[in-house]
Amino acid sequence: MVENSTEKTPNLDFNWKTIEEKWRVRWTEQKIFESECDSNKKKYFLTVAYPYPNSPQHVGHGRTYTLADVHARYKRMKNYNVLFPMGFHYTGTPIVSMSQRIKSSDSELIETFRKIYKIPDELIASFIEPKKIASYFHEEIKQGMKEMGYSIDWRREFTTIDKGFTTIDKGYSKLISWQFRNLRKNGLIVQGSHPVGWCPQDQSPVSQHDTIGDIEPELIEYDLVKFKFEDYIIPTATLRPETIFGVTNLWVNPDIQYVIALINNEKWIITKEASSKLEYLNLSVSVVSEIKGSELVGKFVFNQLTNARVPVFPASFVDPNNGTGIVMSVPAHAPYDYQAMIDLRKDDDTLKKYGISVDIKPITLIHTDEIPSNNSSPAERIIAQYSISNQNDHNDTKLEEATNKLYSAEFHAGKILPGIDIIGNLSVLKAREIIREKIIKEEIGTTMYELKNVVKCRCGTPCVVKLLTNQWFINYGDKNWKKLAYELVDNMEILPEEIRQEFKNVIDWLKERACARKSGLGTRLPWDNEWIIESLSDSVIYMAYYPLSKYISNDANLQENTDKVLADDLNDAFFDYVLLGKNDINVVARDSKISAELLERIKNEFLYFYPVDSRHSGRDLIPNHLTFFIFNHTAIFPKDKWPKQIVVNGSVLMEGKKMSKSLGNIIPLRQAIEEYGADPIRLTMLASSEILQDSDFSFDLVKGIRSKLNDIYRTVIAHKNIFTIAQNSLDHDELEDDWISSRIQRIVLETTSAIEKFRIREALHNILYLMDNDLQWYQKRKLAKKKSVCNNFLKEFLITRIKLLAPFAPFFTEEVWEIIGNKPFVGFESWPEVNDSKISLNSEDNEKLIQDMIFDIQKITKVTKIVPQKIMIYTASTTKSKLYKKLLDRIQKESTANFGVIMKELVNDDEIKDFVKRSPDLVRKMIEDILSESLDVRERRIKIDSFSEMIPLQDGISLLRNEIGNDKLEVRIYSEDDRDKYDPKQKSRFSRPYKPAIYIE
Repeated sequence: MVENSTEKTPNLDFNWKTIEEKWRVRWTEQKIFESECDSNKKKYFLTVAYPYPNSPQHVGHGRTYTLADVHARYKRMKNYNVLFPMGFHYTGTPIVSMSQRIKSSDSELIETFRKIYKIPDELIASFIEPKKIASYFHEEIKQGMKEMGYSIDWRREFTTIDKGFTTIDKGYSKLISWQFRNLRKNGLIVQGSHPVGWCPQDQSPVSQHDTIGDIEPELIEYDLVKFKFEDYIIPTATLRPETIFGVTNLWVNPDIQYVIALINNEKWIITKEASSKLEYLNLSVSVVSEIKGSELVGKFVFNQLTNARVPVFPASFVDPNNGTGIVMSVPAHAPYDYQAMIDLRKDDDTLKKYGISVDIKPITLIHTDEIPSNNSSPAERIIAQYSISNQNDHNDTKLEEATNKLYSAEFHAGKILPGIDIIGNLSVLKAREIIREKIIKEEIGTTMYELKNVVKCRCGTPCVVKLLTNQWFINYGDKNWKKLAYELVDNMEILPEEIRQEFKNVIDWLKERACARKSGLGTRLPWDNEWIIESLSDSVIYMAYYPLSKYISNDANLQENTDKVLADDLNDAFFDYVLLGKNDINVVARDSKISAELLERIKNEFLYFYPVDSRHSGRDLIPNHLTFFIFNHTAIFPKDKWPKQIVVNGSVLMEGKKMSKSLGNIIPLRQAIEEYGADPIRLTMLASSEILQDSDFSFDLVKGIRSKLNDIYRTVIAHKNIFTIAQNSLDHDELEDDWISSRIQRIVLETTSAIEKFRIREALHNILYLMDNDLQWYQKRKLAKKKSVCNNFLKEFLITRIKLLAPFAPFFTEEVWEIIGNKPFVGFESWPEVNDSKISLNSEDNEKLIQDMIFDIQKITKVTKIVPQKIMIYTASTTKSKLYKKLLDRIQKESTANFGVIMKELVNDDEIKDFVKRSPDLVRKMIEDILSESLDVRERRIKIDSFSEMIPLQDGISLLRNEIGNDKLEVRIYSEDDRDKYDPKQKSRFSRPYKPAIYIE
């Protein structure tokens, strides 16, 4: 219940559904989000990843788009001319694969559409046609975005697909063709043989957007070391070929069936799974027969590089799906191998079963200072360090951690011991290169690729690694191109800042990447029509199409003398002129069949809005889309058109768990809006975590935030009369008025700073909770003095709060803004500016002192059970105040608080030395007092020349009586320096600055 209301608070809540519809209609009718060139205003061009229309959006999808919308709305209020457009990404396999799954009666998918997204059966049945899927979900997603209140300029909407589909945007395909011809001209598109993630069913490369769950296929490049066994080759996959000199044995799984396969005229013993993988690497593979793993145990194989014979031992940990299913053991440098060897020595049953003994000794090859040398091997030392006793220990993460630590230490700082043949005294990295080259050259080794993660194509088929020949690749490994990418990353703003290194890491490891496939939707490769440009290659400069898109038409019946250009008439010269400023305007106008005037207008619009000022996306797209976005802009555009900022956010959890169909916690976005309202959903997505953290969404939090908004609504309604108060009737006589005025400025300052740094949770905490605390305190102070809260200070407070909340809760704030008598739209009002003249450093300490005093007295009475009749408050002496000031200056300037050092300085200070010598314990307590305060409070107090505690304490007596519940309570306030003070228990000697002493009778 709001105190000091001059009107009865109405018993009603905000009517979300009605209000949302009202403001959506007004925004659309008045076209307020349609952005045009305006030379009198600074522009701000903001984009967010366009969605795939292959399924509905759930609440987890909304976070990135909501963050972008908040950003757009904030910049409008900062007086920017904001362009926030949206397109739809049809390219690739997602739509076609979804259609194929419907066609094959995929029960899981059909049930998801039916039960979670409530799609009628007859509509699901129509999804066997890809265009029906795209059309339905395109409109579903678009409507959801409108219902969420996204301030999008929908005139610039486009889709990305090429011929063969009903809804096409030929203009977009022309742009992508232009992009690819430029990349090829610059030598950045090559044709060759490279490993790629591959769908055997679709017979096409796959990337993140082609897989179920949007999982990027991660490739591992193994070196296969060939060991000889009789007439057979036993290949082992390793990432550390330099350790071949330390091999003591091989591990096989005795319980699985291996195959003997003819591989390029050699007889290999490998798992069946490995033989299948090798076929995709363009090797000739023919399975001849099978052999049980147990038949190999106890046999000896020949190390062709060292000429050593090593035994084959059994190990159940060997996975037939990893590598070749046979592992070379280097127990000196592989913790897993070392622990397996120790465990086998203790396993008498296994030793007897196979008639083997484990008499081998680890062979140390590598030295690193990080793992100091003793008489034991590095693996043995780190096993001991992690207290690992068994390879099957339930806490198996310790073995993984030990392995990672040792591998990292040896890779970065390891050096091969001098006695090791061929590679002695070399770094691990150099040794690895030499051994890899040697075993391949001498044909005692080769290369094998496989997927690091389990990935399924959207058609449901498990993916593999295929070595493609004559495949088209974008060469992200080009060294000169990498330099440009590094330059852009170094010079652009990346939020949050800590993610910058992640971009650099991706630039480091990026190599050639397949850029085309032979199935799916998209733009044909301009010089090779058998290939279709894949989805992570045609979505990296599309932002440049937004300023152009409203001028480009696919309508073949386009009338002459319009402000449109026919997409069929676009050519490379058009894009060269508009996007790069090349070519003669009259020639381009003639060839594009448009007027020079229109051509110039299109070019000027591009030049006005470009470059991208901010790009929003999820963290999962750093390894691909976002980094490709950086690369391609440096390759295509001049530096003044490079993007200015990237904002990256984490994902969304549902009540602490990842959203999944199996957990039943997927909530369709539009369903959530229908039930709870858009603004509560928006705020919940943003308020539970800072931007890079995963947001923990829950409907309990949604309800809490909706309740908070309803409280704000009731407060505004209850005080509608204050919005008619004349501004010149402000009264600055009261301390709490100065304080609330100062707090408003402080909130504006801190909230603006938080938004600029994209600390969105902090900004919302200020608006929703800190401002509530401030209002409640202000009301308490006024009530205690029996004065009205209905004044210009409350008016300024409420107006500021509505404006600060406007980017986050647009429907709510538009409605409240209108209720208090303003014209629409609050989203185009100026963002609150800080008025430095209203910031009162003293006022913040005034109110804090009153708060602390009341809290301390309440704590004393609670502990002592005293019912106070008299309360004496004693402020610190002048000498203590001088000492406090000196200590504060000393601590802030020196950034240290060493008691001994400070005491040595103070005993030489003529002004306070006598006091300091008498009261060392008090000095220590004052230091502790200072250190217990935040840096902000310390800095504020340094700026205050003088502070009288007597004034606020006297002013707070009425509130103290209210809080104690005794109007007759006698309260006296003395300075410790007062000679005639009433102090029967000598309590005043315990007073310290900002810590008055208290005596209660």
